Amino acid sequence: MSSNLRENLGFVVKVMVASTLMSVAIRVWGPAVPIAPTSLNALILVLLPTTVLLILFGWLSLTRSR
Repeated sequence: MSSNLRENLGFVVKVMVASTLMSVAIRVWGPAVPIAPTSLNALILVLLPTTVLLILFGWLSLTRSR
């Protein structure tokens, strides 16, 4: 197996393990979090990751261009 393929496979396995652990954590501890099931809360949870990454990448772009 080539080294590039092995690195890619390792990355995919790491992502799958992290995803599984997050899924189990949400299933186990999620019901204990008192979040009301409203449309606004759903919208916030859906848009928050995109907004955080937009701010992070924008900030990185500004600091690296100098």
